[in-house]
Amino acid sequence: MSIENSRRLFRASCVALIVDALTFAIRGDIMRELGSQFSLSQAQLGWVASAAFWLSTFSILLGGQLCDLLGMGRLLRAAFVGHVLGILITIFASDFSQLLVGALCIGLANGLVEATISPLVATVHSHQKTEKLNVLHAWFPGGIVLGGLIAFGLTQTALNWQVKTAVILVPTFIYGLMFLGQKFPPTERVQHGISAVGMYRESLRPSFWLFVFCMLLTASTELGPGQWIPSILTNTAHLPGILVLAWINGLMVIGRFYAGKLVERISPVTLLIFAAGLSGVGLVLLSVANSPMPTFLAATVFALGVCYFWPTMLGVTSERFPAGGALLMAIMGAAGNVSVAISLPVMGKIYDTNGPHMALRSVSLLPVVLIAIFLGVWARDRAAGGYRVTSLGAEHEP
Repeated sequence: MSIENSRRLFRASCVALIVDALTFAIRGDIMRELGSQFSLSQAQLGWVASAAFWLSTFSILLGGQLCDLLGMGRLLRAAFVGHVLGILITIFASDFSQLLVGALCIGLANGLVEATISPLVATVHSHQKTEKLNVLHAWFPGGIVLGGLIAFGLTQTALNWQVKTAVILVPTFIYGLMFLGQKFPPTERVQHGISAVGMYRESLRPSFWLFVFCMLLTASTELGPGQWIPSILTNTAHLPGILVLAWINGLMVIGRFYAGKLVERISPVTLLIFAAGLSGVGLVLLSVANSPMPTFLAATVFALGVCYFWPTMLGVTSERFPAGGALLMAIMGAAGNVSVAISLPVMGKIYDTNGPHMALRSVSLLPVVLIAIFLGVWARDRAAGGYRVTSLGAEHEP
């Protein structure tokens, strides 16, 4: 594969992830408008938001197993179709059920993107997995910043939620064109002759499922509050909550771009320990903030924690369990999505019955559990000589 082909695939993957992020950010911004227009409770809005994550979970799992069978190109073309259909259905929705259908189509597309681009980047950059996956996934918060600023600007011009949603079509067509006609490599697992049986056998390792459990908690900590922050902080901190979400994700972009420098000095597991601690403190501070200055300070602490969760969890998976190929990365992505699908309506219910502050404070318990688990993994690694990267056919220390 040529260098130019590899670069184009990486850039197109970044744009596709921006589309995933725009669906997340703009949906977060229009939640109040949807609730008003369709007379929905906060819990119902939580289900609309979580519908995309449920189907995304299914499509990630399916896509992870079809990556090698059908090829990455076909899956990304299906993602493009799903994005276009989902956006159009949402724009022209007239009731709650149609909103759900649109969200499900978008979720299907988001899942196929996630199932494909992470193993694609891990294959193209097999010797820089954690670093390149962090750079790739920097474009998710980057897309949220972009979506947040676009949504805020359109709000100031009094344009409605349908116009905000239609904006997502622009980068959708861009990534569709960028992937068009490109040559896709076989995954790293296939290149090294690991059979499908070997891939499924790798998924049975108990240590892998410990990380899956951690992914449930890290994703809920990052994305659960992220979807509700615009609505909650608009009510509690008396400022446009979407700007706080944009600030958080702007910091996440910077953090992920420099993650490679950090993992040169500390292990990915050590990075996850610090990330859990900062995210927990940030959530507690956000739950008590009631004015702009404390809110942005709390948001900064929260952002510096959660920015490393998703890509570093994928990086650790690809480095410790490479024989699992696209399947194990898909399981991790699916776990992240299903946890968010569960946490969103739960947070909505807490919002309805106990108030917006408690919706954020309840999530702050999850990082406490993560710190305990990651410290255990770190201690075990240290006893064995330090964090080790598993290479297909050999092991070496970075």
